[in-house]
Amino acid sequence: MKKIIWCLLVAPFFCAAQSYSIKPLNEHTKTSLRGLSVVSDQVAWVSGSNGSVGKTTDGGKSWTWVKPKGYEKIDFRDIEAFNDKQAIIVGIASPAYILKTIDGGETWTENYKNVDSAIFLDGLSFWDKNKGIIFGDPINDKMQLLKTVDAGKAWEDISSNLKVSLAKGEAGFAASGTTIKTLPGGKTWIATGGTVSNIYFSSDYGQTWQVFKCPILQGEGSTGPFSIDFYNEKTGVTVGGNYLKDKENPNNVLLTNDGGKTWKKPILPVSGFRSAVTYINAKTVIATGTSGTDISTDGGQNWKHISDQSFNAVQKAKKGTQILLAGEKGNIYQLEVSK
Repeated sequence: MKKIIWCLLVAPFFCAAQSYSIKPLNEHTKTSLRGLSVVSDQVAWVSGSNGSVGKTTDGGKSWTWVKPKGYEKIDFRDIEAFNDKQAIIVGIASPAYILKTIDGGETWTENYKNVDSAIFLDGLSFWDKNKGIIFGDPINDKMQLLKTVDAGKAWEDISSNLKVSLAKGEAGFAASGTTIKTLPGGKTWIATGGTVSNIYFSSDYGQTWQVFKCPILQGEGSTGPFSIDFYNEKTGVTVGGNYLKDKENPNNVLLTNDGGKTWKKPILPVSGFRSAVTYINAKTVIATGTSGTDISTDGGQNWKHISDQSFNAVQKAKKGTQILLAGEKGNIYQLEVSK
């Protein structure tokens, strides 16, 4: 009788077990995609090398590709889309550009340009529809910080707000545009790597900053955190490793439950180098990179490898359930969940 009762109790858990797979939506486009912004289940934008920007308005069934005129050779490593008409793209290296469209990508306005030979913008994130922030590699040991309060029409240099200097060899990674994370109300996290790895935190829209150590793999120019995400102001995850050794996983994922002040290793880590991570819900987390994709269903404590396919970025819809992955050769895939 006890055995029967036990079976009845555990059966729902086995029945509810989900399996994950990925389905191609776009392939063989001549661009390396790193920028990804999934607005809804229907609308998503991507950006990448060769001045390429892609958009879908039908859930990924079809994609429209454009190259902003005059910027055909720019590598647009990050993108923030607000709907099917408005989006902001970031061209990272000198000259660095920030462009905005309000007509679905037909025309673009240049709202920022920096020709400093050392400029290198790493990531963009918005607190709300008007306020956003971009960070970049240090110039003269000072992290570059730009802020907008008018939805990207103008950008103010707020680099002087961060009073501390970065260490020699400490910088950001622009592998997926996700080494920066914002939450409503002004909370901001920025992860740096290389010789030293830190988490820079602001609770007031970038006015003041705190610095926390991040004990992920570090010490070389190719190592550190390549992506961070926070489910709420306390619960977060970071992934990375060494992109030159993308199948190794000595210390590639860490978790925090105190807003990034301290970090701990999970029980079972990701399978290799990972350049992007995102929360699907409080318990389910997905991480991807050039050596594949992993899923955790227990808040990041245990990870399961689900694909060897190479990607750079992954993101869940801001409003909806759509989850997309993007990478080399214009590859855009959709995560499928089945029971």
